[in-house]
Amino acid sequence: MRALEMKIDHLAVAGGTLEAAAAHVEAALGVGLSPGGRHARFGTWNRLLSLGSAEYLETIAVDPAAPAPGVPRWFGLDGFAGGPRLQAWIARVADLDAAIEALPEAGRAVALDRGDLRWRMAVPEAGALPWNGVFPALIEWQGPAHPASRLPEAGCRLAALEVRHPEAARLAARLAPHLSDPRVRFVEGAAGLLAEIATPAGVWRLA
Repeated sequence: MRALEMKIDHLAVAGGTLEAAAAHVEAALGVGLSPGGRHARFGTWNRLLSLGSAEYLETIAVDPAAPAPGVPRWFGLDGFAGGPRLQAWIARVADLDAAIEALPEAGRAVALDRGDLRWRMAVPEAGALPWNGVFPALIEWQGPAHPASRLPEAGCRLAALEVRHPEAARLAARLAPHLSDPRVRFVEGAAGLLAEIATPAGVWRLA
């Protein structure tokens, strides 16, 4: 199996509404978010926060003004319930087709766009990510445009990402040939994600 180079691209915090998701992040980190946009393909919308020149955080929710997409929404948003939370981590790859060949559970390639941004993403048929939602979503940006380079500097950086799963060791082994990032820790426990974000006021935990 050919090893891929997977890099953390962004984190996704979901909520029952975009306002709730944004308020969750702003309360946890003490920083404001920037406007994002709408994803017509999946009927969602977002707001954004810079995590440096190549990484960012998005809050995402179902767009109440959008028509039903006719397919399951990404990140399992159709079945989202409960309070806002860190719902997914997204890993950037240079060749999405090769990535899906190596990691077929990631889903099928879907071409997407927002304004002048163009990207392809692996989306499972059922919408929700495998491994109880903690498997990384895979993304391939097309062209030089990337959200992180356009966001105002917020003084925030991803310090660590804890990926929790009852079979964390097996998931870590599954991704190990492709992901080498000391910030990512695989921990046995109930499935979920926890990020440590360095902010101007200190390092805060975002779950």
